[in-house]
Amino acid sequence: MSTSEATPSSSPSEAASDFSLDSEQPTFAQAIHNYRSKLRAGDLGALPALLAIIVLTALFGFSRPDTFLSVTNFANLLQQAAPVMVIAMAVSFVLLLGEIDLSAGYTAGVTAAVLALRLQNDWSLGATIVICAIVALALGTFTGVLVAKVGIPSFVVTLANFLSFQGILLLLAKEGGTIHIDNKTINAIENENMSLAVSWGFAALATALFAFTVIRKQRASNGTIPLQLAVVKIVALGAGAAIFTGVLSGNRALPAAKIKLIGVPYAVPLVIILVLVLTFLLTRTRYGRHLYAVGGNAEAARRAGINVGLIRASAFAFCGLLAGIGGAFLASRLSSVDPQTGGNDTLLLAVGAAVIGGTSLFGGKGRMLNALLGGLVLALIPNGLGLLGRATPFGIKTFDFSSSGMKFIVSGLILLLAASVDAISRKRTVT
Repeated sequence: MSTSEATPSSSPSEAASDFSLDSEQPTFAQAIHNYRSKLRAGDLGALPALLAIIVLTALFGFSRPDTFLSVTNFANLLQQAAPVMVIAMAVSFVLLLGEIDLSAGYTAGVTAAVLALRLQNDWSLGATIVICAIVALALGTFTGVLVAKVGIPSFVVTLANFLSFQGILLLLAKEGGTIHIDNKTINAIENENMSLAVSWGFAALATALFAFTVIRKQRASNGTIPLQLAVVKIVALGAGAAIFTGVLSGNRALPAAKIKLIGVPYAVPLVIILVLVLTFLLTRTRYGRHLYAVGGNAEAARRAGINVGLIRASAFAFCGLLAGIGGAFLASRLSSVDPQTGGNDTLLLAVGAAVIGGTSLFGGKGRMLNALLGGLVLALIPNGLGLLGRATPFGIKTFDFSSSGMKFIVSGLILLLAASVDAISRKRTVT
């Protein structure tokens, strides 16, 4: 008997079957299973922030459905959160390196003061924006050089700059004075709304761009991302955008008012555009990959040929520039700048927003979306507690939930919980 007869080869159909089995695309159920495996391994991402948003919304919505769930409060909540979100995105650049910038709040304040003073001196808006960008970038670069080139720990440098920049703001604002802003464009950032047509157009454009990005990513994944999952993401985003725009399309002015307040606040698309641009920078450029590499393991990045010092300095420069943009939001909020702009708890809320959203304090892990979600969490707390007022939840003692003390306590506990989750998940990932 010949060898061919003794050991028959596999048939073409069997070979094709084997190939199709190896190259089979994962199903939606398999994608869910893979995500659950990531969670069990300690990679929680933005899940804690999403759960916090759901829990807080449900709690405050059940307690004060007539006020907390109103369209007026919803719009106010978004406008209140916008400055913190922007400054949180600024701080995220240095957090990705495992560093900190305690001066980011007053960088925003100084830039806002320069903005207000130049506009008062009848500078054009374009020239004012340019000089403000230069000031914010210079402040951030100054910090970055001291950290990356001189070698001073970021905590020490930024603590010193916290005091110095506060002093600069006091000099600009004349020790307690208020600099008013009459520019309609700047004031519109936090106080005006898009028309209904523009609001729905932006929602449609955002959904279309998201769909294009998701489909392109799915095709480039060579089958590792299920098509069903991509479709679910697109449908969910589209439905969310439609509901969001539909809610804000209603008139939220008081019944006695003779005006209509309708449409999406300008702050919303501006923050979203900023998130998209910075996300592209971090995930689709060489600079972004180098930033994550240095944050994950600086020594390994150095051995790979990455200029670690330059990356560190540039991260602080970006932090300063973005903090300056946050200063414009702060100035627009009250149409003025004073010595407390960017001070008080602004920096603490910004750092807390980034950490609560999922950005690691140890570096190497985080996204710009984390700052947005975390900022929303920290905006929900004072907003909801303020509406609760006085209550006796346990029948023992009446608590004034609207007091500043209670708001700080709750915010601090949530931040501590987020930091604990970050530390524990990091340990699980390492082990």
